[in-house]
Amino acid sequence: MNWQDRIVINSEVMGGKPVINGTRVPVQVVVGSLAGGSTVQDICTGYGVTEDDVRAALAYAAEMLSQERLYALPGR
Repeated sequence: MNWQDRIVINSEVMGGKPVINGTRVPVQVVVGSLAGGSTVQDICTGYGVTEDDVRAALAYAAEMLSQERLYALPGR
């Protein structure tokens, strides 16, 4: 899955947060809803997105986490 086809970042939509293309549904809401116990179907029905959109949101989140860098702080 290529999340770039379904996730967009536009400074004029939701303050530049990543959203599902063609919607104002932030990736953060999709991932948070799954973490909170919602099913994929719940999210699709509640937000008017597709299962592929939900998978793209997860793929985006996974890629962003894979790029995270940790820095050791002295004395900790």
